[in-house]
Amino acid sequence: MLFIKNAKILTMEGADFECASILVEGKKISAIGEGLAAPAGAQVIDAAGYLVTPGLIDAHTHLGLAGTALRWEGADYNEVSDPVTPHVRALDAINGFDESFYDSIKGGVTCVATSPGSANVICGQLAAMKTGGSKRADDLVIKEPLAIKCALGENPKNVHGQMQKKAPISRMGTAAIFRETFMKAQEYLEKKKNAEEGKKPDFNMKYEALIPVLEREIPIHIHAHQANDIHTAIRLIKEFNIRATIIHCTDAHLIIDDLVEAGLPTIIGPTLGFKSKPEVTHKTFATADALVKAGIKTCITTDHPVIPLQHLNVCAALCVQAGMDETEALKAITIYAAEVIGLEDRVGSLKVGKDADIVIWDKNPLDATSHALYTIIDGKIVYEQQ
Repeated sequence: MLFIKNAKILTMEGADFECASILVEGKKISAIGEGLAAPAGAQVIDAAGYLVTPGLIDAHTHLGLAGTALRWEGADYNEVSDPVTPHVRALDAINGFDESFYDSIKGGVTCVATSPGSANVICGQLAAMKTGGSKRADDLVIKEPLAIKCALGENPKNVHGQMQKKAPISRMGTAAIFRETFMKAQEYLEKKKNAEEGKKPDFNMKYEALIPVLEREIPIHIHAHQANDIHTAIRLIKEFNIRATIIHCTDAHLIIDDLVEAGLPTIIGPTLGFKSKPEVTHKTFATADALVKAGIKTCITTDHPVIPLQHLNVCAALCVQAGMDETEALKAITIYAAEVIGLEDRVGSLKVGKDADIVIWDKNPLDATSHALYTIIDGKIVYEQQ
């Protein structure tokens, strides 16, 4: 058992507390509030003068797939041999020994969605995982597959068209490959369902990977920065009646009404850094605030390693600098992120019954000079500042 006492607690769901306690039993929060007493035998942390929040969550990263201080040797997030690779799994490349995992828990990040990259039209399967408690990827995973990554815009046409001189070489070609693949997967699924015994279609691993998407069991996460690519994403999602989240969504503030009508969740970023290509010309830290105010479910990403994951709180702080409410910015890296990836029943807030992913800070994490004093994942202290 773990007992945290005398803490100012920001729950991110329900009431906050100026001076209260949290009891952790096993991997779960079993009690939270004022007037609690430490049970006999519990490990006690006195958090007087400190701030307690849920562990931070980044809904779109490449953690464990992009090796720190490595080149091609650690670049395992894009299988560029084919523009259609829904069958590849992030889980098979995650390296839990990479130092970015330690940096993440030091920065108070306890949960991420880790994803194949955006080189392909259909890129592969995401995994949601904790950032500490084990070095073995299988032990870290919360849900897998979480979603299927897809991509529009510059990346597929650059990697395949410009570099490999094969389709897709245009936005038209990218959308056509998406449509053709999903149409064939639909046909495959119908044949499987309707075939007489012994007459099912030949096994196709790519189409098998897309069946959970077609049956709306999992969503696609579709990479789209530019307004016209976001519009294409909305069009494709409607055509196939699939669940989806739009990743990056850089031009979102320019087409707010269209996104409200579509009702799709979004993941905004990476916003910190240079405008490195034409499709991010309009990136601004004001985008997340505009979406939240419009009632769109959204959260903030580092797109690690584009921005190192331990700076997720800094990205949220810069959104506050651009006008976002502090509480909303914190929610965008905790409970909103959990909602976007569909794991709000386990993570994202401090609530009885949820995973005991807890961070004790020396000051508000939206202060860029803040430090995580303790990071707790599944009830286990995985980082303690020395």
